[in-house]
Amino acid sequence: MDTIDLRSDTVTHPTPAMRAAMANALVGDDVYGEDPTLHAIQDYAADLLGKEAALYLPTATMSNLTALLTHCARGEEVILSQKSHIYQYEQGGASALGGISYHPLPVNFDGTLSLEAIIAAIRPDDPHFTRTRLICLENTVHGCGGTPITPDYTNAVGALARQHGLKLHIDGARLFNAAAALKVEPRQLVAAADSIQLCLSKGLCAPLGALLVGSREFIAQALRVRKVLGGGMRQAGVVAAAGLVALQDMRARLADDHHTAQMLAEGLADIEGVQVEPAHIRTNMVFFHLPKAVDSAAFVAELKARNVILRGKSPFRLVTHYYITPQRVLYTLQAMREVLAALRVVA
Repeated sequence: MDTIDLRSDTVTHPTPAMRAAMANALVGDDVYGEDPTLHAIQDYAADLLGKEAALYLPTATMSNLTALLTHCARGEEVILSQKSHIYQYEQGGASALGGISYHPLPVNFDGTLSLEAIIAAIRPDDPHFTRTRLICLENTVHGCGGTPITPDYTNAVGALARQHGLKLHIDGARLFNAAAALKVEPRQLVAAADSIQLCLSKGLCAPLGALLVGSREFIAQALRVRKVLGGGMRQAGVVAAAGLVALQDMRARLADDHHTAQMLAEGLADIEGVQVEPAHIRTNMVFFHLPKAVDSAAFVAELKARNVILRGKSPFRLVTHYYITPQRVLYTLQAMREVLAALRVVA
């Protein structure tokens, strides 16, 4: 990967070990339950999170959607953050395909939802109201700069859910980043959850794939939902093999991405006129503002000419990953200094 691509950790290419695993994967027809590599990754994920079973899906969005459609019937309601990926970036799939209502709540600076707000959002048992069925959390909290959520908070929400007869789903697209940042085992972050979504194609470098983890009964029902969504796959072990490498080998190095994010943040903070949001630098995301006099589009275009890829406009989000080494961070910072100087901003 010659280009320094900071748009997201979804841009990662599969590693050489993943390519070798895909080339040599044992496969079978998964619709018939005969793919040994699918069985291997599902068993590994379930054991990793301390749950009974897991289900492999093509994407994280399908995994979240499958969870919501499994937990909720038509006309029921989900409590979630108004900044959550499920609410903002998954096209309202649970409403469009399942007739499920969203009840979005404001999110605190640390990525949590107020327990009092969650309680207030739970509908009373009244025929005038939809039934509240599910609470969704996200870890890390993408809408709050990749903030990790602690086990204590998640356990408190889980206890609240059980008290009110609700289920708890965790969108763990970057759960392993949270575990690395908090220095805890992944299972500690999801002990209270009834279901968890894991994305394999972000910082873990797999080319595609996600997992839905929960009880055996839940996964048996989720399998039916996956099928109706078009997620029944045949020799999916070819790509699941890369996901298995991701789970087994790539989790341990995520702290390296957090370190390079910190390097980026510190270097940006030393550039005159650039404002970094330091409070959110907990994992692999960095947010910064350009000086008001600098045109964002010109900044992006000039960096692209230097082989550094950003997206959006000020404030920018940079996401570090396997292919963003310390050397590439130093190159990126120098390129930014040069671009800002060329745009007549003192660096």
